[in-house]
Amino acid sequence: MVAKDDVAMILKELREIRKELEYIKSHMLDRDSILTDEEVVFLKEAEKEFEEGKTIKLEDLKREISEL
Repeated sequence: MVAKDDVAMILKELREIRKELEYIKSHMLDRDSILTDEEVVFLKEAEKEFEEGKTIKLEDLKREISEL
């Protein structure tokens, strides 16, 4: 059987863990927002191609396809 003091201690520890978890969650970076070095290169290439007019917007592509 678990003593009353043990239950109180467990609950206290759980509250502390919950506080720490909330802190971690509020300060955690979104993994999808971090780019690898390779992805940075791809992004720069895509931005350059877009500025040079070598690409089109997705909306424009969808419109062209729907007109076929």
